[in-house]
Amino acid sequence: MRSIGHFIGGRVVPGSSGRTADVFDPNTGEVQAKVALASKGEVEAAIANAAAAQPAWAAENPQKRARVLMKFLQLAQAEMDSLAKLLSSEHGKTIPDAKGDIQRGLEVVEFACGIPHLLKGEFTEGAGPGIDMYSMRQPLGVVAGITPFNFPAMIPLWKAAPAIACGNAFILKPSERDPSVPIRIAELFKQAGLPDGVFNVVNGDKEAVDTILTDPRIMAIGFVGSSQIAEYVYATGCAHGKRVQCFGGAKNHMIIMPDADMDQAVDALIGAGYGSAGERCMAISVAVPVGEKTADALMGKLIPRVEKLKVGLSTDPDADYGPLVTRAALERVRGYVDQGVKEGAELVVDGRGFTMQGYENGFFMGGCLFDRVTPEMTIYKEEIFGPVLSVVRARDYDEALALPTKHEYGNGVAIFTRDGDAARDFATRVQVGMVGINVPIPVPLAYYTFGGWKRSGFGDLNQHGPDSIRFYTKTKTVTSRWPSGIKDGAEFVIPTMR
Repeated sequence: MRSIGHFIGGRVVPGSSGRTADVFDPNTGEVQAKVALASKGEVEAAIANAAAAQPAWAAENPQKRARVLMKFLQLAQAEMDSLAKLLSSEHGKTIPDAKGDIQRGLEVVEFACGIPHLLKGEFTEGAGPGIDMYSMRQPLGVVAGITPFNFPAMIPLWKAAPAIACGNAFILKPSERDPSVPIRIAELFKQAGLPDGVFNVVNGDKEAVDTILTDPRIMAIGFVGSSQIAEYVYATGCAHGKRVQCFGGAKNHMIIMPDADMDQAVDALIGAGYGSAGERCMAISVAVPVGEKTADALMGKLIPRVEKLKVGLSTDPDADYGPLVTRAALERVRGYVDQGVKEGAELVVDGRGFTMQGYENGFFMGGCLFDRVTPEMTIYKEEIFGPVLSVVRARDYDEALALPTKHEYGNGVAIFTRDGDAARDFATRVQVGMVGINVPIPVPLAYYTFGGWKRSGFGDLNQHGPDSIRFYTKTKTVTSRWPSGIKDGAEFVIPTMR
């Protein structure tokens, strides 16, 4: 059976802790590999390698660092097919969806290739008598990323590319459920010319995470996962003096106004609600039609579309989505559907009994659709992370606006309408970090920032875009004056620029 270790000091190394976790084939339910779970000592070895390599990497000029990223882009694009197959085999998302996962990560690498411009500071000549002032952005040192299973290429690249471009060394702790692509990414960075030790991958569980959170050599941590763990990572990392950004759970709403193009809205809900088996932090999990007439029209078109969803193997080019990542994930989603029925929601499409012929042990689940869900129900309040869509009927626009605004999560939201005034008002007033107008998954492009509000995000700076450069650097401001023209004698009042 295949064994997956770590990437430390520029090479793949086997695990030495004696602890491993199973990596499943979601299509069959069988264990396809064992991944090593790092001990504290193994994580410390990765940190030591990073700390040793970082000063020389930071001393390279930004153009040289950008060229390494450009070479990595070339290598990753050339290997897109094999990377997508590897990702799909461990996660269960379809091959086209896996390619999208990789591509959205590479777009942040493209953004980070602009690091010579992004690192430019400010300069003021003659800020005072014979005085010039300027600022510099400098790397933090060793930084780390703790990333989830649902995007095993995209989110590691969102974290690593800006960090490395800024001159930091990077420790990645990916999900142990689908660890092979992160290891391959590290190999491609080395092939692109990244010095040994600048990018390390340690697979592990809480022991590895706690080592990252408490080791004084790590200066900053980026995390994506559940809100419960995000709060723990944020509190623990901050208590140990680290800069921390954490992104947690979501409950993304889509408002359907009476004037919306109903066919367009249904297409959006099908793709955004059920794509990747709903295992996306930006998945639409709540549809909010405004008015009973709108709701009835929506359900009339939505029900047959959900019933006809094609669930298939991750390798099936015609599948709408594949299996969930693990059996535990499958049972968790089924449990939420059971709870929704128990609490009185109307289950109009039930996918719990779906099985794939010949793959009965795979982690497959058919699409589920609830109607007449209320805000008091568990399936509305909590993130399900599966192919389950809840319909909450709103009496009017104000009630629809209040639903995502009052929810404890504030990651993404969308409104479908032909009314520009309504769309503008919604975008302005809704208390959610990312808004789509006739766009169901409003993930910003790489040169804008990505981040949710409320319990979806912890920390002041977001992922990718300009915020990522701010997060992975510290600002130094220099005030300079040269001897010519300096008056003799001490000055005992605070300096001013008068």
